[in-house]
Order: sequence, then C-alpha cells, then structure tokens
Amino acid sequence: MAITISEEKFNKVIDDVETLINDVVDLFDQDEIAKKRLAEIASNPSIGKSENDLDSYLKKRGVNID
Repeated sequence: MAITISEEKFNKVIDDVETLINDVVDLFDQDEIAKKRLAEIASNPSIGKSENDLDSYLKKRGVNID
C-alpha cells in the first residue's frame, strides 16, 4: 500500500518538526544559562544580591523553584 503526500504538506511537516526541534534547543539552552549563572554566583557570591533576586532570575528562565 503506497501513501501519497503532497510536497506542500510534506514541507509543512518538515517546518513543524524544525520548529519543535528549535523549541527543545531553547529549553535546554535556558537550563544551561541558569546553571552558568548559578556557577558565577557560587564563585562570587557578591554578584547575587539576594535569594529572592536569584529565585526571580531562575523563574524567568523556566527553572522550577520549590
């Protein structure tokens, strides 16, 4: 059994997949940014003004604060 897909629909699916891949990359990059910032603060605590400032920073980057 053969399936025929139009080039237009195939290209739309490819575009959607590329968008999803970029979204996943963005999620992981945000996590890396938060980890890098935490490492910077650990090496120089004076740059982390307060725990609330740090929590706010991490929340903006999608890190779940318990």
